[in-house]
Amino acid sequence: MREVLEEWRPVVDAEIERLLPRVVDDAYLADYFGSPTDEYDADAVQRALADPLWDLLDRGGKRWRAVVFLLLVDGFGEDPHDYLPYACIPEILHNGTIIVDDVEDGAEMRRGEPALHHRFGTDIALNAGNAMYFLPLKIVSRDPADLDAETRLRAWEMLMAELNRTHLGQGMDICWHNQQRIDVTEPQYFEMCACKTGCLGRIVARLAAIVTGQPPETERRVARYAERMSVAFQVGDDILDVEHTIDLAGEIGEGAGRTDEGGGEIGEGTGDFGKAFGNDIREGKKTLMVIHAAETADPESVARLEEILWADENTDEEVLEAVDVLREADSVEYARAKARELAAEARENLDAVDLDPETTADLKEFTRFVIERDA
Repeated sequence: MREVLEEWRPVVDAEIERLLPRVVDDAYLADYFGSPTDEYDADAVQRALADPLWDLLDRGGKRWRAVVFLLLVDGFGEDPHDYLPYACIPEILHNGTIIVDDVEDGAEMRRGEPALHHRFGTDIALNAGNAMYFLPLKIVSRDPADLDAETRLRAWEMLMAELNRTHLGQGMDICWHNQQRIDVTEPQYFEMCACKTGCLGRIVARLAAIVTGQPPETERRVARYAERMSVAFQVGDDILDVEHTIDLAGEIGEGAGRTDEGGGEIGEGTGDFGKAFGNDIREGKKTLMVIHAAETADPESVARLEEILWADENTDEEVLEAVDVLREADSVEYARAKARELAAEARENLDAVDLDPETTADLKEFTRFVIERDA
């Protein structure tokens, strides 16, 4: 699967650069946004939008959402190169959401470097992140695939519906980590993931079905495939955060990193995962593992876990204490099993869609990749 991603990523990035160039000038602004009423300041737009956007994109990212879109288009019998601009829509949206998420969560790191609000300032980060919700929508109105009016309307309505739901999910997530008690139910957690993360996956699949003229049942099935896979990705990401923390702690035990009780080197490390040590615990995230531990661990351990997650700041030792609660409750393995169930459900929905065997195999492999990846 990594080979498929590596093959398509430079193609996707080149298309994103065509839509949102690294260097903006007055001609680009007039073409993409319309003639100015008076005068654009291209240098200001460069520093406020293009620079932070490409700073983030150049750090990495798998572009798997764009690649899944292209694989689906290919599986529906169309040339994916004819729809490359549309593949950029979910990718740009995704990167916009993580800029805003990092501000809302107070995140320190993103893809191994300081989060954009630390590098460029909160005002520029929020404006750039919000712009990335709207910039890709211009692709639909510019209509590079010469779609008919009804198809463009379907795409618009779908995008508006799904983007609204992403904010429901983010709102639930914010509310939960701003309260001390762990009283979130597992169904509520999965609904949050289906909105916050799953809707971007649904955009990938529904857009591919809409622009290629697929019937409603096909659109529904591939949307369910992408949603379930995306939720599995989210659960897998939460597991990676814990495992990354354990790995860094192991390095300390072998003599690397922090050398005294008050030092901060372990907390500053990111390794290959690209996030800070104990990121989700420091942010007070109510992950599936936390919810499971709250339901199964002894009351004293649950109370201590709530206390650590609620604290404004955590020592490295407190982070590891919280991880121990999750491990002793078998919550990490519980979450891993749930992620595998979600991935299997995603594959079942693919089986109901008429795609060529090679495309089906590649799309099914993605469901395994998202939970078995190590970064």
